Amino acid sequence: MRIDAAKVIVTCPGRNFVTVKIMTDQGVHGVGDATLNGRELSVASYLQDHLLPCLIGRDPRRIEDIWQYFYRGAYWRRGPVTMSAIAAIDMALWDIKAKMGNMPLYDLLGGKSREGVLVYGHANGADIEETVDEVGRYIGLGYRAIRAQSGIPGLAAAYGVGRGKDYYEPADAALPTETLWDTTKYLNFVPKLFDRLRDRYGFEHHLLHDIHHRLRPIEAGRLGKMLEPYGLFWLEDATPAENQEAFRLIRQHTTIPLAVGEVFNTVWDCKDLIQNQLIDYIRTPVVRAGGITHLRRIADLAALYQVQTGFHGATDLSPVTMGTALHFDSWVPNFGIQEYMRHTPETDAVFPHAYHFADGYLHPGDAIGHGVDINEAEAAKYPYKPAYLPVARLEDGTMFNW
Repeated sequence: MRIDAAKVIVTCPGRNFVTVKIMTDQGVHGVGDATLNGRELSVASYLQDHLLPCLIGRDPRRIEDIWQYFYRGAYWRRGPVTMSAIAAIDMALWDIKAKMGNMPLYDLLGGKSREGVLVYGHANGADIEETVDEVGRYIGLGYRAIRAQSGIPGLAAAYGVGRGKDYYEPADAALPTETLWDTTKYLNFVPKLFDRLRDRYGFEHHLLHDIHHRLRPIEAGRLGKMLEPYGLFWLEDATPAENQEAFRLIRQHTTIPLAVGEVFNTVWDCKDLIQNQLIDYIRTPVVRAGGITHLRRIADLAALYQVQTGFHGATDLSPVTMGTALHFDSWVPNFGIQEYMRHTPETDAVFPHAYHFADGYLHPGDAIGHGVDINEAEAAKYPYKPAYLPVARLEDGTMFNW
């Protein structure tokens, strides 16, 4: 069996996605996601110009060897562009291998460890009352876990607060939008939001909150301590994690579980955090971690230290990543929770998939492979459009730098 063709498909059904499709001489194909928000064409070029030509003629069943070839064979390793490109190829190869075995991907990995994948949705509003109502709407939709974000009084915009109710895309302009941030206003406000939420809905549902890397470690510790009475499921991305040791200071000041890792690329980015038990959930998604082959190593290391998975699952990841993640979530023994943001109907039409939501859980379905494909005719209707994430400055104009 040999790979006889491979291509990159860039499409924008409401937001940009980069997809790899690998074809074999036996008529079996697989697809993988290579989307990197705001840098999509960089990954597309890396794949088209450097990786895919090296795939032709190889045996697609040799997944480990191909992964090692692309990772170790390049002098310049790691980084989001490289690892997203490798991840797309890896996803497609696992998809092919599961199809060859006529089984769902979770069976190829070792079989299900659970009947459903617990997910959390995003409830947000311009102010406290709108956010409280949105949490109630998500409860009504059947969610058991909800991330709550709100606009902050005195700030014109807050990252993580969407412009719509069902679909959220933070990349909003052909050039980056600049926003203002004030840490004091944020710290004074957030406890009021969760006090109101628990007063309204009690403690039956899990509540989560994302800080988006915007606090210093001591500020994150202070916020965690203030939020402890509200029993949060986790605090996400409390501070930038380039300095993994910074999480030790947060850990000393709060017992709220800590989650981080959606911007990580390899096991080395989280090794110290996991081994020193400074986090409770690792969030590195399949597409950012070099695919299933490398993500398994991260999950296995985490399991040794009772750290659970909590993978990123925003709309900047295509349904291909979501479908692959759900098969991985169904199998991995130290699963915690999966982020789930719904894609637009246009995106779902481009990426037909077998997974579905019911009663607070996502189910990967029983289709062979990872259960997601790409409709190339639909994809062709939506050409690439430049779009960037906002950039934050402090109110005095200083570039936000921690």
